Amino acid sequence: MSDPALARPSFLRRHAASLVGGSAAAAIAGWLLLRPGAAAMPRPHAPDLSLLLRATVAVQLHVAAAVLALAIGTVLLAGVKGDRLHRALGWTWVAAMGTTAISSLFIRQINAGGFSFIHLISGWTIVALPMAVYAARRHRVRDHRRAMTGMFVGGLLVAGSLAFLPGRMMWAMVFG
Repeated sequence: MSDPALARPSFLRRHAASLVGGSAAAAIAGWLLLRPGAAAMPRPHAPDLSLLLRATVAVQLHVAAAVLALAIGTVLLAGVKGDRLHRALGWTWVAAMGTTAISSLFIRQINAGGFSFIHLISGWTIVALPMAVYAARRHRVRDHRRAMTGMFVGGLLVAGSLAFLPGRMMWAMVFG
């Protein structure tokens, strides 16, 4: 009898497209910043938390929930699945992701008070999150893993990366 853990593809195989896409985006961003004639290279520094403290409550809640979801999600992806700790951290992650997605609906300064492209990710998270929990409750592990990993990559890594674009508050906190 074969071990089912051995039949499951490795993390690198399951996330190869995300890793390649992320690496390509980082390479393009590096080229844009380092090419001849580009503006002076921004220097990262300790975050200027005064910007966050002056932000709206929605922004503060959003950042706190996103940081918590990122930390817990990293532990969940790296750790053992299905045990009591995974379930407890998973429920906390669901609450943090839900808070992150819902609070983002109240952050609309960039698009003149309207919703922007990034709000599509929030809408997707609000719909997909209960579906992923339902899949776990029904022991549909493959569906649960795909949905949760997709929300981690798309909702936290991709959307989080967009928050660090020049002109955004997170950029100013770290590079400004």
